[in-house]
Amino acid sequence: MNYKNMSKPKKIIKSNNVRTGKIYAILYCRVSSERQASEGHGLDSQETRCRQYASQKGYEVAEVFRDSFTGGGDFMLRPAMRELLSYVEINAFKNYVLIFDDLKRFARDVAKHWELRHIFERLGVKLESPNFEFKDNDEGAWLNETVNAVFNEYDRRTNRRQVIQKQKARLDVGYWAFASRKPYKMDKDLVHGKVLKLQYPQAQWLKEAMEGFASGKFIRKIDACKFLVEKGYWKRQTPEKYIDNFSLLCKDILFAGYIEKPEWEVSRRIGHHEALISLDTYELIQKRLKNEGLGKRIRVDISEDFPLRGLLICDSCGKHLTGAWSKGRKQRHPYYFCQNKECIYKGKSILKKDIEENFSSLLKKQVLKEKVGVIVKDVFDFVWKEEISSVKDIQFADNKKKAELKEKISKLSNFVISTNNEIVRGAYEKQIEETANELASIQDHLVGDIDISVPYRTALDKATGFLESPYKVWQKLSVIERHSLFYFIFNEKIPYDIKEGYRTNKIPSAVRLFEEFAVANSSGVEMGGIEPPCK
Repeated sequence: MNYKNMSKPKKIIKSNNVRTGKIYAILYCRVSSERQASEGHGLDSQETRCRQYASQKGYEVAEVFRDSFTGGGDFMLRPAMRELLSYVEINAFKNYVLIFDDLKRFARDVAKHWELRHIFERLGVKLESPNFEFKDNDEGAWLNETVNAVFNEYDRRTNRRQVIQKQKARLDVGYWAFASRKPYKMDKDLVHGKVLKLQYPQAQWLKEAMEGFASGKFIRKIDACKFLVEKGYWKRQTPEKYIDNFSLLCKDILFAGYIEKPEWEVSRRIGHHEALISLDTYELIQKRLKNEGLGKRIRVDISEDFPLRGLLICDSCGKHLTGAWSKGRKQRHPYYFCQNKECIYKGKSILKKDIEENFSSLLKKQVLKEKVGVIVKDVFDFVWKEEISSVKDIQFADNKKKAELKEKISKLSNFVISTNNEIVRGAYEKQIEETANELASIQDHLVGDIDISVPYRTALDKATGFLESPYKVWQKLSVIERHSLFYFIFNEKIPYDIKEGYRTNKIPSAVRLFEEFAVANSSGVEMGGIEPPCK
């Protein structure tokens, strides 16, 4: 029976069994949260009082239903209440009385109170409570019950408003005010009170997944989900089940160390919890989710059969060359071809062997000359040293300013907590928001997160080493890795002419770019390094 959509009284189809004369008690106990259920004895004490009441009346307790979910006044949102209604319907041949500790445990919404009341009436279930006497067909009793239901709803609304006010106050000063979010756990801190703390190794796994998705290491969300399932971050489900969940995690600014709740007019501000990822990583993830700023898109349908599919374009029309197998008389043959209907070469086939062997020859030519490699390294060494010096200066200034602003926010937060004057509280909160915005603006352009301990020389050697012999490295890579690395060798997709082959004059190569760069800077290069530019 769909109780939620019940608007008019419906005839209850009773069992053919005759109701017994014995009265059975069903006990219903409810608290408003899991915390109240686990930390206190609300449910146990309610059940004890209801059992005592049933014993005094001579009822036999048939079943106990316990709820720890408020439902916001809607009884059908409470799991145990739904189970209770189904239980009564299935066992309709027994004489039942429903016992609950107090009227507010029944329903804290006037309309829902009477809706639920009529449902039990139609089911033939009598309502009783140690703290309230139900009387039917009595105008005074109806008024008394209605007034009590009104006060219960008022109490619920008042409690909700007060809870939201307290939560908003916590959010305003940069504290998470809700249940903990995996991989965080709410922990007590001597300075901040309850604050989110990262839990390892779960935090490290999610960090790697989100940063991997931001950088393109995980091309699709499903790839990041597979990683998390393999690590044990998520269990008992296939990776496909978690794609939507991963999207929600990626959109949550909480993981970047910020607090935000626009629907409560809480603008973005620095949180007191530890960030899982940097703000730059978060912003890059948002671009990836929107398919913006992704650089060159990597096909997800690439295969070993046609490794260059998605990397080549038709020189005539500029559309992609695709690959497919053609069925011959005795065997199938692989070809690349243009399928643009408006292209003059539409349907003209190019042997897979020819196009891929020519690509290998082209790749072998993309070699960085030894002298050019030396110049590039010298120039980049000089620029790197200058950049590190600049980064350190900016780091020092920004960190000093950040420390001052955080100390100011901490002092203002203490003033907010200690004052009872709403006007004064509002003034402090405004100052906190202005200071937090200033802090956020510093964080947005902060370069202090750059890891200057990265072995720059090793990284440069690997990069130039790859350019010195890209063909050898290419042969050792998987198809997906080749597609990822393609744009490090070539700036754009390569045009291919069906008659002339690869148009080398149209291929923008990273090697040629480095050579032009080296020639332009070679006059400043000497045996010991490079000379600074003339002023």
